[in-house]
Amino acid sequence: MSTQQQLAEHYHQGLRDDDIVSQIRTHYPDGPTLHQLAPLDQLHIGGIAASKKLLNLLDPSQHTNVLDIGSGLGGLMRQGAALGFQLTGLDITHRFNVLNQALTDLSASPANAPLCWVTGDACSLPFPENTFDAVLFQHSLMNMPDPARVIAESRRVIRPGGQLVMHEVVSGENLANLRYPVPWAASPEHSHLLTLTELTGLLEANGFQLEHSEDWSSTALEWRQRQRQKEQTNTDAVLSPQWVFGERFLKMGKNLLDNLSNNAINVVEISACC
Repeated sequence: MSTQQQLAEHYHQGLRDDDIVSQIRTHYPDGPTLHQLAPLDQLHIGGIAASKKLLNLLDPSQHTNVLDIGSGLGGLMRQGAALGFQLTGLDITHRFNVLNQALTDLSASPANAPLCWVTGDACSLPFPENTFDAVLFQHSLMNMPDPARVIAESRRVIRPGGQLVMHEVVSGENLANLRYPVPWAASPEHSHLLTLTELTGLLEANGFQLEHSEDWSSTALEWRQRQRQKEQTNTDAVLSPQWVFGERFLKMGKNLLDNLSNNAINVVEISACC
């Protein structure tokens, strides 16, 4: 099985595509808001608030055309579109792209700019040079076994003077104690965490100038603690990560909290220009 197939299988096995659409139509007949969709489509650490913070690093008047690499179910895309960004979402998991489009069609929040969906590999981006004003990563680089090539491809498709922004999980001092499964990997062979030093080194080696780097780990830990309490008490939530990951998420969610607490992982926010 190829790396692409293994990754798809990881995300496919618990995904309840049709049930999700039916659930939304039943409970939100007028269409879900961004916040109502967030437990399903903002699966990164920090949720919708982290996405807002990341998007604030860009300016829709300067960064009109934006590529979201590893767009998943599209929470960041719809949030960005509401602010006026023209977003293209690229994901290697085709079923995510199909559901992403369905969620956009159902959504009650109007997009102030068009959205586009592409199934593809970040190691070989299907776009010409200088296509985008900015590229976004949000909890996606950690799934990619060749981050150097991904960063090089990102640089190729960003116009001169453009921006790259990231909200990413990186390895902490106690990476050896990382507990699996986690949302991005069932076992160590499918996890590709970099240290912050390695990540910033890759950016600089590919012609990016680092403008902003913030360790977001303490805020991430507080957020995950609150989410863990909700997951244990609100078992009848209309939407939750379990609609994507299945019952595995009960273990994944606990491990995320443990990994943040034990400094096995850190969460960082980065902005760089070229």
